[in-house]
Amino acid sequence: MRYLKHPGPVAAEREQSARCRATQLSLRLAKGQSVNAAITGTLANAGFSAGHVHLENVAIWPMRYVIPAASPDDSHVAWYSETYAPDGVVIIERAGVIAGIRDGAPFIHCHGIWIDEAGNRRAGHLLPHEAFIAEDATVRAWGIKGANYIARDDAETNFKLFAAEATGHEVAAPNALAVTIRPNGDISLAIEALCSRHGITQAQILGVGSLNEIDFDDGRRVASYATEVFIDDGRIFTTDGRLQSQLDVSLVDLRGAIHSGRLMNGQNPVCVTFELLIVTDD
Repeated sequence: MRYLKHPGPVAAEREQSARCRATQLSLRLAKGQSVNAAITGTLANAGFSAGHVHLENVAIWPMRYVIPAASPDDSHVAWYSETYAPDGVVIIERAGVIAGIRDGAPFIHCHGIWIDEAGNRRAGHLLPHEAFIAEDATVRAWGIKGANYIARDDAETNFKLFAAEATGHEVAAPNALAVTIRPNGDISLAIEALCSRHGITQAQILGVGSLNEIDFDDGRRVASYATEVFIDDGRIFTTDGRLQSQLDVSLVDLRGAIHSGRLMNGQNPVCVTFELLIVTDD
């Protein structure tokens, strides 16, 4: 398995998870708000402080984003590029969002693919306070109760990262699992182990994160040690008596190239973090 040495001590706990209740929502994002304010505000109005949002055909102006880049020093294993600021209205083709709390305020983590005014297809990590909703839009989401994603200083990676944590308030009939996964473990195997531990046999998998290079199940390989990834379609199911995860993802690499495909199980280690919401089919 590929391995990246991060600057800090390796944490003993490699995954964090919390059972929760997920509710499917339709959110109306208002023109003129930052993407962060629009998403977290509508979630809050629906009674939720955390969850996952799927953006599709959402107009953004101005648009601000970054892509993965080499770290300028040894304080991090990877960093971010300069800020990209395309002219005109940019259309988010599709993107994944994890919503939680950072520094005591609502905050989102968004990776996606978008099309600029000139028709160029780009991808990256959206800057949530600097990108704004250009036209009212309706999007699909899951709001969760009983768990949250709280940004914590992480000694291992030297980043402030979302951690999946129980809120301390019990919920009736939990049907989901909020998850965060640390570096260097395979994403598919980690999901399968967590689902086995929690008795989840059939579920949808949603989330965003980063992987250290990519091996797709059709033999394609992306030789980029830092990537920005979101899950297009993820499932956990039982086949031949064992749990198996299936992850169709899209991502941008260090050169800005976009890749999509199905991950090969057991061959795709996390780069810095991966944030997931696993929702059962019950």
